[in-house]
Amino acid sequence: MLTKVQKIIIKDTEEYVYHLLKDDASGHDWWHIDRVRKLAKNIAENELEDINLFVCEMAALLHDVADGKLNDTEAEGEKKVRNWLSQYRLTKEETQQIMEIILHLSYKGGTNKVVLSSIEGKIVQDADRLDAMGAIGIARTMAYSGSKNRLIHDPAKKARDHLTIEEYRSGEDTAIMHFYEKLLRLKDEMNTTVGEQLAEKRHVYMEDYLREFYAEWDGER
Repeated sequence: MLTKVQKIIIKDTEEYVYHLLKDDASGHDWWHIDRVRKLAKNIAENELEDINLFVCEMAALLHDVADGKLNDTEAEGEKKVRNWLSQYRLTKEETQQIMEIILHLSYKGGTNKVVLSSIEGKIVQDADRLDAMGAIGIARTMAYSGSKNRLIHDPAKKARDHLTIEEYRSGEDTAIMHFYEKLLRLKDEMNTTVGEQLAEKRHVYMEDYLREFYAEWDGER
């Protein structure tokens, strides 16, 4: 149960993130944040462990504020989050938990091998990864690729393995390559039982989409 003060902090944070990301066209806009927050709350409500809902919701709301894709540097993004949190009387533990989640959440081409230790971190990570899957994940992939001037598909280009973070963000991929380099791998990266269940359905949807995509690409239907 959230306290009155925590509810006020969350409301302030909603407004801050909304104004910061509302015009983003890469798939990392306010509505992505809102969906991740809702998914995190859904997972938390169905997990059996004792969960700090305040930490969960704050990390979900702020997770892309620090993202290197949306800042000149990751250090600049981290500073934004720390400055925001510093104006509130959070406990040292709350701040540490929120920052740990935010700084170690990203997939980064599979190069991020840091295992989030808290159940709150595992929940928010699952929520963020789920929003990269299914119908929403497909839409976001196309939006992001368009924002970076990447092709939808090039049959000559093949998905890559064991990417460095620099290779992952180099812009040498296509939207369809991204399915194989990230989206189709997420099902096996879930931390929670609820996350696994939701990921299974979204994974099947993406597989069906790719079958239809290739059939249409080849003029078969």
